[in-house]
Amino acid sequence: MALLETKQLSFTYPNQNHPSLQNISFSVNEGEFIVLCGPSGSGKSTLLRQIKREVAPHGHLSGEIFYKGEHLEKISPIQLAKEIGMVFQDPENQMVMERVFEELVFGLENIGITTEEMRKRVAEMVHYFGIGHLLNKKIHELSGGQKQTVNLASILLMEPKLLLLDEPTAQLDPVATKEFIELIKRMNEEFGITVIITEHQLDELLPIADRVIVMEEGKIIQDGPPRKVVSFLKDHENKRIFSYLPSLSRLYLTYTNDISSSQLPLTVKEGKRWIKSLSIEPSKNMESYEKNVREILSVKDVDFQYDKYTARILDRLSLKVYEGEWLAVVGANGTGKSTLLKVIALLESPQRGSVIFNKKKMKKPNPNLIGYLPQNPKLAFIHDTVIAELNDIAKKNKVETSVLDKLITYFRIEKLLNQHPYDLSGGEMQKVALIGVLLSSPKILLLDEPTKGLDPEAKREIGQWLKELQKQGLTIVMVSHDIEFAATYATRCAMMFQGSITVEAPTRDFFKGNTFYTTVVSRITRDSHVPEIVTVEEAKIKWSQK
Repeated sequence: MALLETKQLSFTYPNQNHPSLQNISFSVNEGEFIVLCGPSGSGKSTLLRQIKREVAPHGHLSGEIFYKGEHLEKISPIQLAKEIGMVFQDPENQMVMERVFEELVFGLENIGITTEEMRKRVAEMVHYFGIGHLLNKKIHELSGGQKQTVNLASILLMEPKLLLLDEPTAQLDPVATKEFIELIKRMNEEFGITVIITEHQLDELLPIADRVIVMEEGKIIQDGPPRKVVSFLKDHENKRIFSYLPSLSRLYLTYTNDISSSQLPLTVKEGKRWIKSLSIEPSKNMESYEKNVREILSVKDVDFQYDKYTARILDRLSLKVYEGEWLAVVGANGTGKSTLLKVIALLESPQRGSVIFNKKKMKKPNPNLIGYLPQNPKLAFIHDTVIAELNDIAKKNKVETSVLDKLITYFRIEKLLNQHPYDLSGGEMQKVALIGVLLSSPKILLLDEPTKGLDPEAKREIGQWLKELQKQGLTIVMVSHDIEFAATYATRCAMMFQGSITVEAPTRDFFKGNTFYTTVVSRITRDSHVPEIVTVEEAKIKWSQK
């Protein structure tokens, strides 16, 4: 008997003409590790929320969901709360208590666990996760990775049989992402917990998945072992879906005629083995990096702390930005990357040091010089429609209608103009917010995690648009955990550590020297007989197949 089964499940949100789920039928066996993937808007999150009835969205639902052979509607809420756990993309939306210990016991208290049993469970879980040092900390003091770990621990304390995870690593740095996925793998292997996880970045997940389910436009288009699914997607009629494949798979499928699933590498170890079979020589069309020489902005010896009783977020930080470059700043959660952008935009005033634009010290925010796009684009919206939002910004900046029309056409958002900004997808929301920032014609654009929550195709579109704006003279400073995106589009990278910049270099040189902050493609080509590359796109420039 399957642990979970859906039969002809369909769902339509209120006031929508097209269903978000269309006749979804699949079953999940106990102990399986399933990766659920597909473009934004394909129905992944909606499907998970239908399974977790407490957070199911409103709308018209048809079809059936069975858990342990029993209709989901007939199972008691207490049993469902205990046996089906869910971890969301944003840990802030899931945490309700002030301190870590209170958060851990909150769920146990609500299902009536005795004090003695709670103490036993918490003690075991805290030791297993190694989070004893966090117990008395306030939630807001934790890094993104720590918050997600506490989230996971609080769910596992309920001893669930089925664990649902909706893009749980979207806000985590590369190291925290690896650690979190390793935790999920251990839960699955050591305790037999069944896992269904949605994710856009598949490099870390495909090697450990039992099955991959691919969704598109509310339907399941493929369900099977990882290698079989990757081979299928290569020849899928929608060529855009090729971008959803992990970088190692795309590299393999680009440089081999054998697309049999048995040979497809999924891990770095398998990739290195495959690389040895290639006959590659350096291409004559090698790309060179030309460093910009004109300094447009500098941050000099900046200190910043939100409270005089807490440690410095920025500690004597200095950074130079050159005109026309795309600078990506990476680093662990909690190192001060987002704070750095706010200080550059003077949305936060440093306690020490200065921000200098074109050799003049800046004293207050100036969106005509420095535009800032926050991590959460919702913060930028105050009107009920996209067009009202953009018209208001254009009016404030005394921008002619023709300029706004040109941006609307350039970013292809004509169909979104009469929608509420909050009803847009993540990629659509980013585009509208970006237009709002660009209407002030800034010389420098600051981007805080611009690809968070975006699917690979939306990332590619945003990346190409920004690259074109950079070529037109716009200087971009971006904070990001998305290593693949930074490696593909940035011209220079810098790493933050303990509130300051520790290293900076041209993009390819930067990633070639890193262990964790690098790409899968860099790992498999490093120390091999082929020219070392950082992205699949770079291979097309530097590799010539014999």
